[in-house]
Amino acid sequence: MNNKKLHRTSLKDLARELNVSIATVSRALRSSPEIGKEMQQRVKDLAKKLNYRPNPFAQSLRKEAPKVIGVVVPNLVTHYYAAVLDGIEDEARRAGYSVISANSHERFEDEMHAIDNFISLHVEGIIACLAQTTTDYHHFEEIAEMGIPLVFFGRTCLTDQFSCVTANGDEAAQMATQHLIDTGSRRIAFLGGPNHLDMVRRRKHGYLEALRDSRIPIDREMVVCGKIDYNVALEAAEQLLRREDRPDAILAFNDIITFAAFTAIKNCGLRIPEDVALIGFTDDVHAAYVTPRMSAIEDQSHLMGVTACQLLLKSIAGDAKVYKEIVPQQLVIRDTSAKNRT
Repeated sequence: MNNKKLHRTSLKDLARELNVSIATVSRALRSSPEIGKEMQQRVKDLAKKLNYRPNPFAQSLRKEAPKVIGVVVPNLVTHYYAAVLDGIEDEARRAGYSVISANSHERFEDEMHAIDNFISLHVEGIIACLAQTTTDYHHFEEIAEMGIPLVFFGRTCLTDQFSCVTANGDEAAQMATQHLIDTGSRRIAFLGGPNHLDMVRRRKHGYLEALRDSRIPIDREMVVCGKIDYNVALEAAEQLLRREDRPDAILAFNDIITFAAFTAIKNCGLRIPEDVALIGFTDDVHAAYVTPRMSAIEDQSHLMGVTACQLLLKSIAGDAKVYKEIVPQQLVIRDTSAKNRT
């Protein structure tokens, strides 16, 4: 018995076989006048040969003509992405749209698969936040070629082609680092994610600017940027904290890295904030309930979702302008950074 899983031929398979874009295949199958008769026939012949069948769910969607938006995020289980999705759904519902969400699990391949599925389902538009391993943007370039509205939030790319919603991470990081300096910290570490992500670059830039403004020498050993993973961040933080010249404060890139650093400080037998102060980029509800309570740079994540959806709806309605919206973050001072507070 052959246990090999049957593979359903997709638009992407046809495009790869013919060395053309998914957009070309899609248009050829619809007999679009934009595609020459010869190419239309080649595509249709190959589709027949490979037993290509349009997604029946997508066909039923088109028949009933619902209005559906696709959303792909890196990690649905975190509070940040769940809150952004909640904002998207609230705004979409007000406009009469439904939302289909997909989790890339921080993997480029899963992100591409999600985008392919959205194309097959003929969604009205897509909202996306890049996976941390995404450095190739061809799947989004194909979206542009197909004319499908797309908006990025948080982690972005191709910002000359697509509207985006980001936070003021550079200003927020500079403000948080300055607070650490003002409360007595001098060896401040930055724990970040992959350097190719624009979100990481913005937050690291703000951190470095605060050190420069206060004429504090920049120690590159105190800047650690790697994979966004709890165990990886935990090990990196513990290595820093075991150094003789360990940091006396940490600025952490996101909620996963923040709580890894929090655990690392305690694992090393150090006190927060007396020995090591800590501020994290997180709007995780747990920040206010750990002991000591976490100082945090909080995203207005629900508002970010609402704003991203509003921009997408503009694009769907025919607005060709490329927007760059900024949703400001808020520095909330609690106990983990207040060394000199009386």
